Amino acid sequence: MTPRDDTIFKDSVTRDQPGLRTSLKTWLLRHAQVFFYSLGQLWRAPMSLLMIAAVIGIALALPTGLHVLLKNAQQLSGGLDGAAKISVFLTTNASEAQAHHLQSQIQQMPEVSTIQFISREQALIEFKQQSGFGEALTTLQDNPLPHVLVISPQRTVSEPASLDQFAQRLRALPQVDLVQLDRQWVKRLFAIMAIIARGIDVLGGMLALGVILVVGNTIRLAIQNRREEIVVIKLIGGTDAFIRRPFLYTGFWYGLFGGLIALLLIGGAMSLLAGPVQQLAGLYQTPFQLHTLDLITVGQLMGISIGLGLAGSWLAVGRHLRAIEPR
Repeated sequence: MTPRDDTIFKDSVTRDQPGLRTSLKTWLLRHAQVFFYSLGQLWRAPMSLLMIAAVIGIALALPTGLHVLLKNAQQLSGGLDGAAKISVFLTTNASEAQAHHLQSQIQQMPEVSTIQFISREQALIEFKQQSGFGEALTTLQDNPLPHVLVISPQRTVSEPASLDQFAQRLRALPQVDLVQLDRQWVKRLFAIMAIIARGIDVLGGMLALGVILVVGNTIRLAIQNRREEIVVIKLIGGTDAFIRRPFLYTGFWYGLFGGLIALLLIGGAMSLLAGPVQQLAGLYQTPFQLHTLDLITVGQLMGISIGLGLAGSWLAVGRHLRAIEPR
C-alpha cells in the first residue's frame, strides 16, 4: 500500500466512525424505546401482569425455598450436639497416665473438636446405674471395663468417608483396643438429604418447564391479537427481528416481576418460620439461626426467572411468527 493509499484508507475510516457511532446510538435508542413500550403495554393490564407474574413467582419460590431449607438442615445436622461421636476403648492394662497422654495426643489432631476422658471406675459406676445389675456387679473382684475416650469430630469430617479415615488413624495408635463409630445414621442422613436434593432438582426442572409453557402461551395469545398489525409491518418491510423485539422484552418483564414475587414469597415464608425455629433451637440449647437467601442465590433466582421468561417468549415468537405472512 502506497503512502497515498494509506492516507485515503485512514480518511475513509475516520469518516465512517461518526456513522458507526450514530448507528450504535440509534440501535440503543430503538431498544430503549421498545424496552419501555413493552412495559407500558403490560402496565395497561395490571391484573393480567400480576396473575402471570404470580404464577411464575410461585413456581420458582417452591423449589428455591426447599433448597434454602435443605441448606439450613445440612448446617443444623453438622452442628448438632453429639453428632458422630467416636468411642475409643483402650486396652485393659492401660494406666490412667497412659490414657491422659493419649488424650493429649489425640486432642492435637485437626479432626478433633472435643474429647472426653471416662475412667474405668467412672464407667463402672455408670454401668451399674444404667444396667440394672448393680447388686450383681458388686460381687466382681476386678473392674473389667477399660478407660474410654469419647471424641467429637470437627464438622469438616462429618461425612462418612472422612469419619472412616479418621477412625482408621485412631485404631493405629498405641494402647487402643477398639474404635467404635456409629456411622450408620450419618450415612442414612446424607443419603436422605441427597434424595431430597435430587427431588428438588427434578421439581425445579418440571416447574421451569411449566413457566416456559405459561409464558409461551401468553406470548402466543399476544401474537394472535396483533396478527393484523404484524402483517402490516411485514408488508412495509419490517423484519422478523424487529417484530420479535417487543415480545422478547415482554417475556423479560414477566420473568423479572415473577422473580421479584418469588423473593417476596420466600422472604415471607422464612420470616414466619424464623420464630418457631429459634424457639426449637433454644430448647436444644444450640445457637442455630435460620438462614435466608444470600446474594448469590438471589442473583441466580433472578437470572433463572428472566431466562425462563425470555426462553418462553423466544420459542413462542419463533414458532408462530413464521405462520403469519401477508397474502
